[in-house]
Amino acid sequence: MAGPHSSLRQQPPSSAANNHSFITKLLLLLTLIPLSLALFAFFLQWRGGGVDDPISRWSPDESHKFPGMDSSPLATVGHSSSSHSSDCSMLFGHSNTASFPYYRDWKFKFDADLKPKICITTSTSAGLEQILPWMFYHKVIGVSTFFLFVEGKAATPAVSNVLESIPGVKVIYRTRELEEQQARSRIWNETWLSSFFYKPCNYELFVKQSLNMEMAIVMARDAGADWIIHLDTDELLHPAGAREYSLRQLLLEVPGNVDMVIFPNYESSVERDDIKEPFTEVSMFKKNYDHLTKDTYFGMYKESTRGNPNYFLTYGNGKSAARVQDHLRPNGAHRWHNYMKTPNEIKLEEAAVLHYTYSKFSDLTSRRDRCGCKPTKEDVKRCFMLEFDRAAFIIASTATEEEMLNWYREHVVWTDRTLDLKLLRKGILTRIYAPMTIIQGLRETGVFGAVIASAQGSLSKDKFLAFVDSSNSSRTSASESFTSRKIGRIGESQATARRTLEIIPFPPHEPAVPPLSPPTMDNDLIIEA
Repeated sequence: MAGPHSSLRQQPPSSAANNHSFITKLLLLLTLIPLSLALFAFFLQWRGGGVDDPISRWSPDESHKFPGMDSSPLATVGHSSSSHSSDCSMLFGHSNTASFPYYRDWKFKFDADLKPKICITTSTSAGLEQILPWMFYHKVIGVSTFFLFVEGKAATPAVSNVLESIPGVKVIYRTRELEEQQARSRIWNETWLSSFFYKPCNYELFVKQSLNMEMAIVMARDAGADWIIHLDTDELLHPAGAREYSLRQLLLEVPGNVDMVIFPNYESSVERDDIKEPFTEVSMFKKNYDHLTKDTYFGMYKESTRGNPNYFLTYGNGKSAARVQDHLRPNGAHRWHNYMKTPNEIKLEEAAVLHYTYSKFSDLTSRRDRCGCKPTKEDVKRCFMLEFDRAAFIIASTATEEEMLNWYREHVVWTDRTLDLKLLRKGILTRIYAPMTIIQGLRETGVFGAVIASAQGSLSKDKFLAFVDSSNSSRTSASESFTSRKIGRIGESQATARRTLEIIPFPPHEPAVPPLSPPTMDNDLIIEA
């Protein structure tokens, strides 16, 4: 018998059936779409085209390349170079598989119309194991021209012959002729560098670098360069903050009214005492004061110094790039200036100079061997500008090998992982991997081996004899050293300076900027007062 609620037990109405049918069709559609896309992709791959593989886009066989590099294929250095007996060739291993995607040709030929054109000048006595990675890293990030003022190991035929074979590199030897030319420089008649004259070791090097920079300005103008930078071969530019990892792009974005760009320096923080190749083994750096907040810097100052004289082991006032223009002059190894105006300068907020200082234990003795000062607290003040250099020289001159190693571990090597992690979290320390990745890639693709192999056997007998004769003529005048010749000219120089000052009514020049330590806690107290 049908009751009043019998309609509740009847079949669902037609609308429910329609909803069920819609859900079924929707599920079927969602299933068919990915299957169709998969079949379509398979069809394109089966036809052998239509898919732009991002890996093949950077393949060495394709036309795409890193700006400024030649499109010729990888130079073959295979068995011919690997079988060579040169020790230098053994230093720079290579692989048949190109692991550096931007690699084209070790000559790195730059198009003439690429702007801006950047040159680097340096004064060095290093070997190929340091100069080649340094140079080709900077080629990768956009530097096209290098002026190398060489002496010592860098001036030997085995090294200089390789350097001269590299396009865009000009090698200048420290001959008697060069010293006589620099002895006639106007710098000796001016006051901005005079406080560094006639002093040994680091002071003499500072003057020599400034004189070399003065000559490099003329060379840069002749080469059509837009920017000039002075760097040591233990320093790498880190163009952070640009749209791509490119020094060229970074300087391209600098406003046209800026004359000088300052790169604050970061200092290497080695984590082992057995580093052999700092550029590919060091990734931790201590950031510059300019890239930290005041509270962070001074709040972590004592933990950051670890008992050393200053926040950095060596200098903390960075390096600079200058536009090549009329009346440009050096202002010491760290800055540039202008005879006719005060340069308009900016300081970069992200880019930096990575300074690999005391990154090898052997740096202690190599620095000691370059200086003949007595290892006393008083005498080292005549030779070195910075406190840590003075302390390191005394230790290297008086301690045993074991004592030196213990001192090096205590003052240079970062072995306290808890402290390292704390300073990394605070931003005092930072990890930077780009340079080591680029240089390791260059090594694995055979760039350094190709450079050395191409220069092997090209040193002719005549060139070798000319080099020896030049070296001998320079040694002949050793008793009359560079500085002693200038000392003999003091009276003449002062008279010339007076005449010059009378002719040119300019105010006294700003003194040269020496390597300066970062701010100390005493500086903070003065600021607060």
